Amino acid sequence: MATLQQSVDDLAARLGRPLLVEDRLHRVVAHSEQNGAMDDVRRDSILRRRAAPEARRRLAAAGIHDAAGPVRIPGAPETGLLPRVCVPLRHDGGLLGFLWFIDADPPMTQAQVAEAAAAAPGLGLTLLHESLAAGLPARRELEAVAGLMLGEHDAARRLVEAGAFPRAQPVTALVARPRGPVGTPPGEEARAALEQGALTLRRRLTGHHPLHLVRHDHVVLLIAAGALESGPPVALAIAEELHAAMPLPVTVGVGRPRPELDGAAASYAEARHAAEVAARVTGAGRTAEWTRLGVYRMLTHLPGHELHPGLEALLGDDQHLPLLETLEAYLDLAGSAVATSRALRLHRTSLYYRLQRVEELAGTDLKDGGERLALHLSLKLARLSGRYRPRITRTGPPPPPAAP
Repeated sequence: MATLQQSVDDLAARLGRPLLVEDRLHRVVAHSEQNGAMDDVRRDSILRRRAAPEARRRLAAAGIHDAAGPVRIPGAPETGLLPRVCVPLRHDGGLLGFLWFIDADPPMTQAQVAEAAAAAPGLGLTLLHESLAAGLPARRELEAVAGLMLGEHDAARRLVEAGAFPRAQPVTALVARPRGPVGTPPGEEARAALEQGALTLRRRLTGHHPLHLVRHDHVVLLIAAGALESGPPVALAIAEELHAAMPLPVTVGVGRPRPELDGAAASYAEARHAAEVAARVTGAGRTAEWTRLGVYRMLTHLPGHELHPGLEALLGDDQHLPLLETLEAYLDLAGSAVATSRALRLHRTSLYYRLQRVEELAGTDLKDGGERLALHLSLKLARLSGRYRPRITRTGPPPPPAAP
């Protein structure tokens, strides 16, 4: 028997128009490619995986729960609702769900409505089979993946024995979190979007045995690391696919592979850390690999308020931002005045003046190695906490010296 998704895609291709299938509680269970007319109700249904209450009430008022055949529902221009055709999906007289079409641009012909009605019994039977077959295993997978993220080794055994992940094959974790202020949990709509994106990518990566779990502010995706054997370029390619699958902008972190599934929690911790750095650090990019985080591998777990005391006055006044940018560049380049002047395109005299001002305002001595280390780490911590947002982003080697 074809899967529900295969049946939906086939019917959409035959009719030449997109469609959507809901269960009897109006939860979206399948939809075709949305390449036709679209309104906010359809868009929200796909994003939230369930129609909004007001839309459900309006559509239910057309009698779809009691209908034995197709129902045409007029649009409501005042709310942006386009006309629809609803075909109830039933089995043995019981209501299983609904097959929905947008009846515009152009409206459906009688022949198209009749073909949709003829396909309804088969779709209903497939929906029934998949709901019976998938309910308990899906809950068990969710529980096992949640336990895996907590480091429960028995969870890995259960997933392997259930055939959800191959035995003795490496695993790599990727974490995606919505872009926005760190520490502000995303709303229900964003979490629904994370779920939708993860499911989309899972369908594309079925050969790599993907597993996923949506947490309060991110989604974690586990991939059989055989897909990552050729190293970071492939890991980054999968991260790009994750970006493409998400209905909203995200930052992505990539952990290191672990030899077997029971090491997934360690890779997950690294991926989550990397995603947080990508979200917090200006210029870090939208994807961060744990292996390339440098000093930020250590700093995320340190308190952001424990900074060099001399930096407090500089951080508290926007006029000192050029001094902080100069200081960071100088420390990043190992205290080389020549390299810093080239990187900032700054005359050497101006550089020395700025560094002298830093020493005066921060009460420090840049010839003291301990002071330089404390200042350097404090600047990186201030980046992570959001207290320091430099305007300068240097991603490559210093520029060549200007021509005389």
